[in-house]
Amino acid sequence: MARKPVRMQSPCYPYPMKLHFTATPEAQEALAAMRARHTDVGAGAADIIVALGGDGFMLQTLHAFLGKGKPIYGMNLGSVGFLMNEYHEEALEGRLAAAEQAKVHPLRMRAKSRDGVVEALAFNEVSLLRETRQAAKIRVMVDERPRIAELICDGILVSTPAGSTAYNLSAHGPILPIDAALLALTPISAFRPRRWRGALLPHRARVRFEVLESAKRPVSAVADDLEVRDVSVVDVAEDRSIAMTMLYDAGHNLDERILSEQFVD
Repeated sequence: MARKPVRMQSPCYPYPMKLHFTATPEAQEALAAMRARHTDVGAGAADIIVALGGDGFMLQTLHAFLGKGKPIYGMNLGSVGFLMNEYHEEALEGRLAAAEQAKVHPLRMRAKSRDGVVEALAFNEVSLLRETRQAAKIRVMVDERPRIAELICDGILVSTPAGSTAYNLSAHGPILPIDAALLALTPISAFRPRRWRGALLPHRARVRFEVLESAKRPVSAVADDLEVRDVSVVDVAEDRSIAMTMLYDAGHNLDERILSEQFVD
């Protein structure tokens, strides 16, 4: 017998809700368990997307549902799960009804390579990385003004607040509150200028990276999980015309997670 769609009342969504579940290959057992408890009405008819996996899968889900206007509630079945809620089969209805929202805006990358121009979006970061044993040489421009004439490094990245606890944090960049109107510009293993540790930029900033000696010192550009090889110029800016909503359990929202991350060893 077909199950009736879950009906929930929420301050944010005061109407009966319909769910769609999506999962990584490793989370198929959990997916089957959730679908045994709740009707999956399909992606098109759903009010909320429930993603089962890790942080990488959350990023994939954000990209998959761009422009659909559907909030995403993730449950961690991966390794870190910073962007996810804890996985429990029970009480999903109540958790969703009380969930708190976090709106995120992606970066838009425009990368020029020997094969042409590629545009992509990144909810975590856009990173430039050396492709060979030789360090990269990159000129850093902000709002059309040169800020570093020649950065010798393994790479450099621009991070959103949501992505500031990911690769950016590993590269010793700053952690940003989720609602901060800021971007983090963070070098990766900078050799010259040796003491430069990065910068905080207003979210309206337009960043351009010009790869110097690109034939001798090739560089790739990565927007979340999309990589462009052998780039010569990369432009990065936040795209405020796009907003995605993630849902978090009450008292465990993304603001609290980012704040807590700054008080751990």
